[in-house]
Amino acid sequence: MVASEVRALFAVASRPEVVSLAGGMPYVTALPLDVVGELVSDLVARRGPVALQYGSGQGDPQLREQICEVMRLEGIEAGADDVVVTVGSQQALDLITRIFIDPGDVILAEGPSYVGALGTFAAYQANVVHVTMDDHGLVPEALAEAIEACARAGRRIKFLYTIPNFQNPAGVTLTAERRRQVLELCRRAGVLVVEDNPYGLLRFDGEPLRALRADDPEGVVYLGSFSKTLAPGFRVGWALAPHAVREKLVLAMESAVLSHSSFTQLAVGRYLETQPWREQIKTFRELYRDRRDAMLDALDALMPEGCTWTRPTGGFFVWMTLPEGLNSKAILPRAVAARVAFVPGTGFYADGQGARQIRLSFCYPEPDRIREGVRRLGGVIEQELEVRDTFGTGGGRNRPGVDTPGPDLA
Repeated sequence: MVASEVRALFAVASRPEVVSLAGGMPYVTALPLDVVGELVSDLVARRGPVALQYGSGQGDPQLREQICEVMRLEGIEAGADDVVVTVGSQQALDLITRIFIDPGDVILAEGPSYVGALGTFAAYQANVVHVTMDDHGLVPEALAEAIEACARAGRRIKFLYTIPNFQNPAGVTLTAERRRQVLELCRRAGVLVVEDNPYGLLRFDGEPLRALRADDPEGVVYLGSFSKTLAPGFRVGWALAPHAVREKLVLAMESAVLSHSSFTQLAVGRYLETQPWREQIKTFRELYRDRRDAMLDALDALMPEGCTWTRPTGGFFVWMTLPEGLNSKAILPRAVAARVAFVPGTGFYADGQGARQIRLSFCYPEPDRIREGVRRLGGVIEQELEVRDTFGTGGGRNRPGVDTPGPDLA
């Protein structure tokens, strides 16, 4: 486990005068907080002896049924017996890695990939092999090459880790045709797919996309979360797994925490039972779409020539590539001094890539603050370009390793 070289900067970046385009924090103020408060109070009054007691390692049965209803929006037909409730989907990811990984095993992962996943994989001493993405998601040809290269080298692939919808950090989405190709490649190679899908219901236009798990129940472990569609403070996620894997997940869950919070599970279950949660998700989608538009419009208007970025159709993030010769980690202290913050791209690779990339988050600041943050960042990049043109390149690769931000930045 590697301490972050940039984390100390974010103590400064959290000050109110700094526009933070770094944190992937949901805008929970959009929830009907008074209603949620009444719901929690009523839960204690009516079911306190159950809500405040130990629970099962697999999770509350009624909540697991409700989770199946939520997943049905993405084409998944599943039984509650194969759902394991976890402390956020991050714990589900940790448990899956604990079950499958021996030191030296290979995990295939998109490049870039979710920083929290890379930290978990490193802690269990996995070797991460990144697979190239483009604007349409994971590239099937690159996946086939990675599988073949590992086979030739006698390296054991345990699973492919993928975020197919509005990927963190890149913001791109895997196309329907590529989904079929990815599943077929992994099926032929005997490679398990771990589908991490925290943002899937936050598609800005149209219905949610069909999950990988919907088309391969035996070859895909699906990870979900209420952190983005309700609130991260409840810390309720889940894993949907083939039956044999589910049994191991329950054992690993019990060994990790004995049982997770009955209180938060029952609170989430009560919310789903009594509140118009689909309408609340629609509210989040509209709010994040407006903020996405504010960021893209500002980037189009204010970024210097040579910068490029993705154009997400959902989720929280834009992935920017800086002009040749600029280094995102070197720029960060100067950006914070200019009162704007982002996450450098190196944290999203296990092998030192990402020196020219940065992740920008549009989920939390108000649109006017997003525009001001982009204006400040554009000014910093322009200054860096002047330095580059005067003194030469300051770019280059960073050391391998996961430079992990804190949880509010992941």
